Amino acid sequence: MTVAETLSVGDAPISADRVLLTLDRVAKRYTRGREIVTIFDDLSLDINAGDFVSVMGPSGSGKTTLLNLLGGLDRPDAGAIIFDGAPIQGLSQSQLSAWRSRDVGFVFQFYNLMAHMSACRNVELPLLLSKMNRNERRRRVETALDIVGLLDRKRHKPRQLSGGQQQRVAIARALVADPKLILADEPTGDLDRATATEILEMLQLLNRDLGKTIVMVTHDPAAANYSTRQLHLDKGQFQERRDE
Repeated sequence: MTVAETLSVGDAPISADRVLLTLDRVAKRYTRGREIVTIFDDLSLDINAGDFVSVMGPSGSGKTTLLNLLGGLDRPDAGAIIFDGAPIQGLSQSQLSAWRSRDVGFVFQFYNLMAHMSACRNVELPLLLSKMNRNERRRRVETALDIVGLLDRKRHKPRQLSGGQQQRVAIARALVADPKLILADEPTGDLDRATATEILEMLQLLNRDLGKTIVMVTHDPAAANYSTRQLHLDKGQFQERRDE
């Protein structure tokens, strides 16, 4: 049995080259005092299943806002966000939470691990919203930790792990529910170059071998080179360079 089959909860995988995620003329604005700040006004993008997309751009260009919109943590002021053929912007908060727990995994720059919990308990957190029994949750947690090479550290708490190991735990947490989409916000920004390379190679493996669709925000051109598709976000619009 493959790793993908071990993690799978039974849904048929989305075929490569099928559009998984669409931004259709999305607008996002914030109010700052009396000023209305427009982040996006007419932003459109298609992301195919199996893409590994890196997003770069200057500070304030809206990279994190983009991830928040893609992950349903924020709502657009206009336009549509369509995931696997269905719009998400009209879902209730409880429906969004259920969708995220099932279909989206998050990886953050500073890991966002619970300091008082072991690695296995941190990885298990997304599964607590599911109907899985304890044995199934344990099996999936151990599989996810095995994928990132930390099964032997499953009882360790974050303070007992290096920065790179903590990020691997965070990746295992993002992976454990077998999501269709992984969103990574500067996942190597707090790591030295050697450790960053290990994490980027791990994301490449998840994309290449498990077929995970990944959208990664980064400020580092070297990190962007690990992706299969590079986008530059500036002044509310994308410019793209694809690897041949």
